[in-house]
This record gives sequence, structure tokens and C-alpha cells, in this order.
Amino acid sequence: MSKITKVKIRTGTLANFFSEAHERARGLDRGEPIKPGITITFEDVGDMLRVLSVERVRLLRSVTSKASPVSRLATGLKRDLRAVNRDVSLLESFGLLSTRYEKNPGHGRQKIVESKAGSYQLVANI
Repeated sequence: MSKITKVKIRTGTLANFFSEAHERARGLDRGEPIKPGITITFEDVGDMLRVLSVERVRLLRSVTSKASPVSRLATGLKRDLRAVNRDVSLLESFGLLSTRYEKNPGHGRQKIVESKAGSYQLVANI
């Protein structure tokens, strides 16, 4: 899987979203290219912090440079396998991670977790 250069996770209002979309549309009209990337915007910093807990940020850091099986992530992060699986599912639902299954010789299949980006930028305005 090829990674996006950057995922930006931030806070902002609906008005900010429409203003930026309008500005990007003007740029397209002028023939300017759209920079690749993903932006996830939370209206409330509290919601952002509930999704991006300290443990989930550690998980994102762990897979940014190299894909890993969930079991190895749990061991490396010194966390319960079920908790890591829940966090992976949540972060995947927000488009921050992706998963796939691979053969695990002698043990069936294993879930591999991959980062969707080369870097994550967190921006919170209070």
C-alpha cells in the first residue's frame, strides 16, 4: 500500500470547512494542483482527545514506519491484545490506519496494521 504524505487531524468549525473548500475550488479554477493528504476535522477538542488518546497516539507512532501484526503491537506497547484491536478498529474507522490479513505459518492468519500516512499532524485550537 502506498502511503499518503501527511494526515492532518485538527479542530475547526463547519464554517472553516466550507471556507477552505471554497478556496481549494478557486485554486482548481486557477489550475493549481491539489496537494495529496487527508484532513480530519473535529468540531470539539474534547471529541478529538477522546479519539486520539495517549495510547492511540502511541499506536499510530508504532506503525508509521513499519506495518506490524496486532499481536506484536500489543506486546511492544505492553497492552492487552483486545484493547489494541479495539483501538485499531476505531482508528481504521477514521481512516488513520488500514488492516489486512496474512498467513501466519503454523498459526492460521494474522491481522497486519499499516499506517495510512508517512506522518500525522495534530492541531488543536482551544
